[in-house]
Amino acid sequence: MKRVFEPQAPVVAVTSRGEGFPVRRVFCIGRNYAAHAREMGHDPDREPPFFFTKWGETVVQGGEIAMPPETADYQFEAELVVAIGKGGRNIDPADAETHIYGYACGLDMTRRDLQAEAKKKGRPWDIAKNVEQSAPIGLIHPAADAPDMTLGGITLTQNGMLKQSGDLWDMIWPVVDVIAYISRFYALEAGDLIFTGTPEGVGPVQPGDALSVMIAGLSDLDVVIGKPAQ
Repeated sequence: MKRVFEPQAPVVAVTSRGEGFPVRRVFCIGRNYAAHAREMGHDPDREPPFFFTKWGETVVQGGEIAMPPETADYQFEAELVVAIGKGGRNIDPADAETHIYGYACGLDMTRRDLQAEAKKKGRPWDIAKNVEQSAPIGLIHPAADAPDMTLGGITLTQNGMLKQSGDLWDMIWPVVDVIAYISRFYALEAGDLIFTGTPEGVGPVQPGDALSVMIAGLSDLDVVIGKPAQ
């Protein structure tokens, strides 16, 4: 069958071994650190996690990312990213680690003003979260090469100044529980990425800002905010 046009090639992230990791979908966990939940004005009680999605095309591997249009408050959120290597549905938490290919540093960039407006009107967050180049990630380290990712420091600096500092141990819902929960609603597939939530200290960026995300045992993620997208 003749195609109307050729589809865009899938995003392929790079691993620490120099291999390509084809990206499929992006799942993002919201308010998974108690302190961040409080700074967003929410009770951090351990209620079931919630998540939203981004297109695979939002994933970029560091470098310069454009300031998106229609926002006056574009904000950073440093996160641990889990790369799924084996799919499954209704995954048992005790078996969840066998579905993990690896881990990376990530950023969930957010048009915070549009998110606040959507919350006020009871609307979805897509316009705030699912934005071109809004899911930068670092090198993906295979789980076999990574340290214990249930604990360890996670930090973000903006122009060399520390803005976010937390520990993976502070997650309300650890990685294995997050994988199990998402797999109740979707069949996870190899190539899916899960952004696992951010510590407190999120804040706005301006063109020219340099962001660095650091998680113990992983390659740093370095991003520069570029000029507004045209």
